[in-house]
Amino acid sequence: MTTTTPSRGRRRAPTRMERAAGKAAALQRPRVILALLLLLGLTCVMLLDGYLRAEVGGDERVRDGASASKVPDKVLYGGPILTFRNGKPVTQTIPKKTIVLTFDDGPNPTYTPTVLKILKKYDVPATFFLVGSMVSRYPDIVKQMVAQGEEVGIHTFTHVDLSYQSDARVKREMQQTQLALAGAAGITTTLFRAPYSSETDAIDNYSYPVYKKLGAEGYTSVFVDTDSDDWKQPGVAKIIKWATPSGTSGSSVLFHDAGGVRSQTMKALPTYIEKMKAKGYTFTTVSGAIAKNEPAQRPVTSTGAAAGTSTGTVEAGGQPSAAPSAVSSAAPSTAPGGTAGAGNGQTPVDSAVGGAGAAGGGTGGASGNGSGTGNGRTSTLQGAHRQATGMTLYEGKALIYAVSVAEWVVPGLAAGLTVVGVAVMSRFGMMLILARRHYRQRNKRRFSWGPTVTRPVTVIVPAYNEKECIANTLESLAKSTHPIEVIVVDDGSSDGTSEIAREAARSFGMTNVRVIRQENAGKPAALNNGVRSASYDIVVMMDGDTVFEPDTVRHLVQPFADPEVGAVAGNAKVGNRNTIIGAWQHIEYVMGFNLDRRMYDLLRCMPTIPGAIGAFRREAVLQVGGMSEDTLAEDTDITIAMHREGWRVVYQEHAKAWTEAPASLKQLWSQRYRWSYGTMQALWKHRKSLTDKGPSGRFGRVGMPLVVIFQIITPVFAPLIDVFTVYSMIFVDFWASLAMWFAVLGIQLLCAAYAFRLDREKYRYLLMMPLQQLAYRQMMYLVLIHSSITALTGGRLRWQKLKRTGEVGTPAGAS
Repeated sequence: MTTTTPSRGRRRAPTRMERAAGKAAALQRPRVILALLLLLGLTCVMLLDGYLRAEVGGDERVRDGASASKVPDKVLYGGPILTFRNGKPVTQTIPKKTIVLTFDDGPNPTYTPTVLKILKKYDVPATFFLVGSMVSRYPDIVKQMVAQGEEVGIHTFTHVDLSYQSDARVKREMQQTQLALAGAAGITTTLFRAPYSSETDAIDNYSYPVYKKLGAEGYTSVFVDTDSDDWKQPGVAKIIKWATPSGTSGSSVLFHDAGGVRSQTMKALPTYIEKMKAKGYTFTTVSGAIAKNEPAQRPVTSTGAAAGTSTGTVEAGGQPSAAPSAVSSAAPSTAPGGTAGAGNGQTPVDSAVGGAGAAGGGTGGASGNGSGTGNGRTSTLQGAHRQATGMTLYEGKALIYAVSVAEWVVPGLAAGLTVVGVAVMSRFGMMLILARRHYRQRNKRRFSWGPTVTRPVTVIVPAYNEKECIANTLESLAKSTHPIEVIVVDDGSSDGTSEIAREAARSFGMTNVRVIRQENAGKPAALNNGVRSASYDIVVMMDGDTVFEPDTVRHLVQPFADPEVGAVAGNAKVGNRNTIIGAWQHIEYVMGFNLDRRMYDLLRCMPTIPGAIGAFRREAVLQVGGMSEDTLAEDTDITIAMHREGWRVVYQEHAKAWTEAPASLKQLWSQRYRWSYGTMQALWKHRKSLTDKGPSGRFGRVGMPLVVIFQIITPVFAPLIDVFTVYSMIFVDFWASLAMWFAVLGIQLLCAAYAFRLDREKYRYLLMMPLQQLAYRQMMYLVLIHSSITALTGGRLRWQKLKRTGEVGTPAGAS
């Protein structure tokens, strides 16, 4: 015997199957990546939505009793406006008979528009300290607010106590809120009010460094002199009383337009404004108050002293000093009398409130009476605003867009989850009721399909590179208690499958075995070859990696005593169930497949006869054109075709086959991908049954919707249960969400336990079910997404070969 050695350096040319497999793999990689990106995008959207929906509570103190030993007394007992000049704190008071009306925690879609209407009605300006997450969710309200002439400041992005946070978190909270303002209204701001702050005496050793750091960056921190405490909902009368300053002193007054039920605030606000106006008070913004504190800049020819005083500003650690300039070097200042002058000496503090004295076209621009005209009122009262430009503007708009997507997607997913929840519970209910009915009906002593079927049948075994398993398969058939002929169709194997099959048949003394070799053409072609070569009118189809019990064929063919029955689905069992992946599939086979088949049997719309074990009337197979190559799920395809031709398809639970399930996640993905994609192809191929009449129409209007809902839509959205559980645990209520997840798991365990009881399986495998729900279900989700993308992009796959070990032998001792 001569052996030809290939010349060194030359590579063997790939076969047609290898080229097809390589091409298919190259096509699948982008789809897998797209499926993963879709999952990642969903996760990011939900995280963004949860981050934005952090609850805003009342402004009660978070850290009571903290020391203020490092805070200068001039800050603790100074005015409510705090800036830093060359590292030294500077405070300002509100001018007498002046109200700086401030609102915290907004915007809110219910209350903020009402506040804006009230302010517009009474021609009163206000300063709103906005939460960035709320700005990004309700940008139109902020845009209206700024256009109306109100001033805005930062109240952090998530209403967090900054004194607890790192420098990086503080910076992120400020930057994100600035981006939200830029995207919503095209501006940024230099005003800041910390959550859970009130008067300056609330500053302590933890929060003071934050104010100092932000002051160095040009921010003006704003506190309150008078707190309405409206978040306590004490009643309209008390809100008005608590918001009224004593005597004629000016005051920064705090209200809330969000963060809880603010109906009392809405009722109190008009009365409060009328009351304060009647007492001679004027209303302004924070920038308006700063501008009002500025010494009036008058021409040299003026006969009067400059208006304004310097008593409104105190520099910590020294004597009262001149008020920090609020005048931008780029804009003139408007004095109370309307005379313009130039600003000077601008510092980082000046930039924090720069532009507060921009030129106005009319009177009252800085007086704070809310009746200024032209651009003067807007520029003075909105002096803290800066026009957003460049990347800040574009990033802000991107943030608003991303949030708007999240605002639509997450509620939509929540609605989808509700539908999925109802569908899942309905499915469980249907399965339990119909499976019990099926079991009791088929296991009655008097139940019979008709005269016992004893005539020989043909068993067809399509095989492609099954050298590890084919001998075990033939050994199990050799023990059959029903007369059979066996046809092994070798679909172009390159591992000696046909030789092993012939040798096994000889060793087992099987004279009823024929081995047919054909060029590689795929599983449907191999099955059709077997059907054409069959000697008997009933053909049993099984996979080359499957083994039968001795009575399997006898049980499987008994329903053919009923002339209406055209096909029978057997009970496929996972043989290699002692691994984690095997146990997961075992649970799925018992609960998801066999319990389903009991239900579909009674409803007369069985969608699939498993390739591992199924029996057909030969004439029925030929009538529908044999096994089609149009789809990857030839078993689903032919089952639906037989329904449409009027044949009845039933489930025989006592006919058991033991199959080798995929042993790795990669192989499992490959198998389930083919199944799910093939099912979609088959449903699309037979879509006309939806409008047909007779048996075809019955399957189209009963079976097809059930398959679409239970095998495609529900599995795709089922992971939402886990995703929303995690979402709720992080952003809503940890323990309640966890309890709900366990409740759903408990229902699934009950259904699975009942399915195991019907199949007489051991319950110990159910211990793997919680882990299956966490990992396996997510993988099936990705597989279905992958399949959907492939279906939409028109991809095609060939018969895929899984790696086998041959460990599934005779079922003796199997549980």
